[in-house]
Amino acid sequence: MWGHSMGGGITLRSMVISKDIKAGVIWAGVVGSYSDLVNNWRRRDWMPRSAPHWATSWRQNLIDQYGTPEQNPQFWNSISANSYVKDISGPIQLHHAKDDSHVPFNFSEKLNSQLQEANKLVEFCPYEGDDHNLTNSFDTAMEHSVEFFDKYLK
Repeated sequence: MWGHSMGGGITLRSMVISKDIKAGVIWAGVVGSYSDLVNNWRRRDWMPRSAPHWATSWRQNLIDQYGTPEQNPQFWNSISANSYVKDISGPIQLHHAKDDSHVPFNFSEKLNSQLQEANKLVEFCPYEGDDHNLTNSFDTAMEHSVEFFDKYLK
């Protein structure tokens, strides 16, 4: 399974809950813990002014109901894929530009560390001087991704 940005978060969650996914590649993934998502990720720059209120208020709605991640870590950890990396169904390859202005680079750095600590197979591919879409490194990232899938799926 391959995912970019929010799709990377879906890839991570899917690999936690399904043993059917044998390998995953995540480009610039929204793969932070909920503490990181709540405290370190604000995406107002891409949200259209006409967006419905629910689309921009998810953080506050959850905090109002369950408290902050610091106040109620049990709840927030229970809904975070990062809390279940020991259940990952297969190897993961992470790609992320250090200068990504949309999703913090440290989300992938932390996930890489969490996967290593859980003795999971992970490859981390950081990119210098690139953007959220890996525009300048696209060919290299695609080549690494295809090689990774060939290695673990063939």
